[in-house]
Amino acid sequence: MVIVRNCQWLIKKLVFLPLLLTLVCSVGSTALASPFGAGKFGANVPFGGQTSLTIATTGNVTIPVTPTDSGTLATGTSTVTVTSTDVVGYKLYIRALSNTNLVNGGSTLPASGNVTPAALSVNTWGYNTDASTNFAGITLSNVLIRTGNGPFESGDQTTVTYGLKIDNSKPAGNYSSSIIYTAVPQTQ
Repeated sequence: MVIVRNCQWLIKKLVFLPLLLTLVCSVGSTALASPFGAGKFGANVPFGGQTSLTIATTGNVTIPVTPTDSGTLATGTSTVTVTSTDVVGYKLYIRALSNTNLVNGGSTLPASGNVTPAALSVNTWGYNTDASTNFAGITLSNVLIRTGNGPFESGDQTTVTYGLKIDNSKPAGNYSSSIIYTAVPQTQ
């Protein structure tokens, strides 16, 4: 009995408010549904479509430096651009290809032992992604340096700054190492 009375009461209330209900209905929008697999997710990614991911860099990094007896800090940058239609995003990793040292013939400049960015010791090198004067040492294992969320059809840029601190005890010349950037699309 109570339930019936409540329903009757609601019906009576609705009868007294026809203009309000009409106004609310006229303000609302129409929702249309697409068949499964049709339409777009986010900005421009078709449902069920393949996504793409490309990665590009600005090329080799050159860091001119004039050493001093106490050590000179010098830096150079590389820009990594990830272009992706993946709606979830991507992760960007960095690592050394086969050697963490900068090599100049028989002379080497080892990677910093810093696991997180900190000041470089003399005769070491490293990288950061915040353009500071603190650097982490490169490793042979992938290290996550950026997570991008959502599609980046125009390209998402990450600036990697490389730094080295060198004194007069190291022979002059070109020191080099090969660095690998890896971009991985996200599935969840």
